[in-house]
Amino acid sequence: MSKFLGVSTSGFYDFINRKESKQSKRKSKIKHLITDIYNESNQIYGAPKTTEILRQRGYAVAEKTVGNYMKELNIRAIWVTPYKRVKIDTHFDSDLKNILERNFNPASPNTVWVTDITYIYTLSGFVYLASIMDLYSRKIVGWHLTDNLSTKSVLRAIEKAKQNRKIDCPIIIHSDRGVQYISKAYIDATPAESFIRSYSRKGNPWDNSVIESFHALIKREWLNRFVIQHLSHAHELIFEYIETFYNTKRIHSHCNMKSPYDYEEENII
Repeated sequence: MSKFLGVSTSGFYDFINRKESKQSKRKSKIKHLITDIYNESNQIYGAPKTTEILRQRGYAVAEKTVGNYMKELNIRAIWVTPYKRVKIDTHFDSDLKNILERNFNPASPNTVWVTDITYIYTLSGFVYLASIMDLYSRKIVGWHLTDNLSTKSVLRAIEKAKQNRKIDCPIIIHSDRGVQYISKAYIDATPAESFIRSYSRKGNPWDNSVIESFHALIKREWLNRFVIQHLSHAHELIFEYIETFYNTKRIHSHCNMKSPYDYEEENII
């Protein structure tokens, strides 16, 4: 066989007895870490965030290298196309003002909250998630899931946010012009001494793009991977994503590649 392949006998034995190189050992170690990080993120992180986590753990590695290793491992960030949302043009009160004006980077927490409702498909029918985000850290400070579009879901999300955050001065709370957000119950739950209500301009989803992006994210990274059976199943999945991953572990470019929780802990004295 050595003669057939044109390899010397000594070369063959040198090859099979050769010790693994440092470079090969390092590659094996990095690939093992990539697999761990990938699984820790519920198969959500791609090469950029995986590279950042590796660097945080003390490994100097290029993003391109991580991408190549992920290809060799046949792993990639899961990206599931969400259902397309159909917006219906409705007449709203023209007196509702946009106070936020797309200032999506407040200097401190508890100064600007944004809120929105999104639908989630289940085998038992649609359910609806109302979320409230603190724009400072992109942290979800309150959320509630229900099987209808009543204002109660928004009110319960607000109550949870109030319980989770200390309100020292009036907070700008921004939403679209949905009927839930212009109702008397919503106005009563966001009194002027604690909140400054702000509304997106008519037919302009970009005015509330950050919270809408979060709702797209939770579907793309997590919910669309499951056949959701019913309201309780959806609640379990949403709780797992928001409370055990997004708020506490998922690194975010806005937060200097830290989780919302860590970003607040490091920047609030």
